[in-house]
Amino acid sequence: MFERILVAVDGSDGSKRALEKAARLAAHCAAELFILTVYRHHSMTEASMSMVRPNDPENLDDVLRGYAKQVAEQAKKDAAALGADKVRAFVKVGQPARTIVKFGEDHGADLTVVGSRGMGDLEGFLLGSVSHKVTSLADCPVLVV
Repeated sequence: MFERILVAVDGSDGSKRALEKAARLAAHCAAELFILTVYRHHSMTEASMSMVRPNDPENLDDVLRGYAKQVAEQAKKDAAALGADKVRAFVKVGQPARTIVKFGEDHGADLTVVGSRGMGDLEGFLLGSVSHKVTSLADCPVLVV
């Protein structure tokens, strides 16, 4: 049925449900499961705010990347516990929907699984959710959980 399944995770409840569905489906189909966590590069406004916080010297990109790695690694463990045995986790920086679709195309995913609502921001509320954008842009089937 499916050979390569991509699931996007961001640590939200919706992405956890998507991961569970994708992992069980991957186990059932003996498919390879790609877990992808995407974080956005911080803006110049955020960068300027970090310069006025001398007690918090960490680079915001480093913090976001670290969190994304934690989310991806935990998702990999959770997927294995659910029976998926060919699991790889990735972290990318970029605009979430476009990065998810591009990753799926580059890795030959024949199904993309996303949560219906993630940790979106005001932009997502105003311009549409990541899941909606992925369904619009993807060439392969998209399962929204």
